[in-house]
Amino acid sequence: MKGFVPTPDRVVDRMVARLFKGRPPTRASRLLDPGCGHGAFIQGVLRWCRKNQQACPIIVGVEQDPDKLQHANALLSGEAGVTLLQRDFLLQDLQPFDYIIANPPYVAIEKLSLAERTKYRERFATATGRLDLYLLFWERSLQLLTKGGRLVFITPEKYTYVESARPLRKVLDGFHLEEVMYAAEDTFPGLTTYPAITTVVNIESQDLTSITFRDGRRRKVRLQSGGDSWQASIHGAPDLQGRRTLKDIALRVSCGVATGADKVFLFDAASLPDDLGEFSHPTIAGRELRAQLPFPSPRKVLVTPYDRQGRLLPIGTSASLAKYLHRPEVKKRLEARTCVEHKPWYAFHETPPMPEILRPKIVCKDITGDPYFWIDKDGDRIPMHSTYYIVPRAPEMLEPLARFLNSPEALEWLRGHCQRAANGFYRVQSAILKKLPVPDALTGHEDFFPGR
Repeated sequence: MKGFVPTPDRVVDRMVARLFKGRPPTRASRLLDPGCGHGAFIQGVLRWCRKNQQACPIIVGVEQDPDKLQHANALLSGEAGVTLLQRDFLLQDLQPFDYIIANPPYVAIEKLSLAERTKYRERFATATGRLDLYLLFWERSLQLLTKGGRLVFITPEKYTYVESARPLRKVLDGFHLEEVMYAAEDTFPGLTTYPAITTVVNIESQDLTSITFRDGRRRKVRLQSGGDSWQASIHGAPDLQGRRTLKDIALRVSCGVATGADKVFLFDAASLPDDLGEFSHPTIAGRELRAQLPFPSPRKVLVTPYDRQGRLLPIGTSASLAKYLHRPEVKKRLEARTCVEHKPWYAFHETPPMPEILRPKIVCKDITGDPYFWIDKDGDRIPMHSTYYIVPRAPEMLEPLARFLNSPEALEWLRGHCQRAANGFYRVQSAILKKLPVPDALTGHEDFFPGR
């Protein structure tokens, strides 16, 4: 199976213990390991049963890769009650199971064939948008879980908040999420990941979900329903009671420009050829922004083959621009980008909305210790892809909005809703920023800051 990452025995044993906690199996119980790989979870189940002197359940492992299945067969040869099937688990008809345990494969949509995408989209509610195979494993496994049955998965933690997992969170509304345990970033040797071990019981329950954080903290929460992100519930983010959100008062909330070839278009300000000056704009990148420090002076400029309305300039607009873009090494690099299959070879990866970019705006870093916001008062900077920018609908709103975004209330909300990155950092995204509730004052009321 594509996307296979072996699960260490210590993690397997922890998950098996969760699977059978308070409800040990019997000889009549049925247990499934979908995408079983080399059979690590099946071996873990057998270890647990022998150590605890419990009957072994009927075990079924499903694996599509014949080499991995051969490996599993060699390790499990002679184990009574274990059946291994070479199948595509997502398309296989199976009987229900009392226990399901897995580390499902992580395979992004780009790595699936067109035929696979078509089949999966026809069959699964979770096969929408930028799907990942592990989401489909969730859905299919939950379909096979008996009433009162228990499932334990280790998956990327992002299923708790990314928009592509909204359909899965809706499916999970019909189950009791017993626990979400955030596993260490180095759970899988040689890889930096952000996994979560999730325990689900097939019952309708009003009970709270137990959350265990990586630093050992624990809390019980009631998760949002309807597919909304669980970040606020999990992290205890405050509700600012704003009647409107940042999306309502902003002309644009977006990630910066993606050229697909920064080495071609980006220059140090001091080394830009004079004949390209009329096509360049100063830029700002996330690494240049330092919290609590002033908005930095421009260090780099972006050669931009677009006019101020965002229209791609004809290649013959300027002899100097055409000469530069036609340099063999430059043109070769630009033509190698996937985006040029559907647009002119010298266009940016994403068409820049120049009318909104080239105006006063608020910017922030995409990955940061704590979200912090700066004002580009002149409006001449083009934010690069590592920067997010906010253009308020009313220019006079620029400074009060920036003050609110840097307020303790907004910071606390963002800490509770933003995706976690490595080393305790936060990943700021436009989808989250747009949902930030704003005070009534920013929608037209006076006295935004008392005592001002």
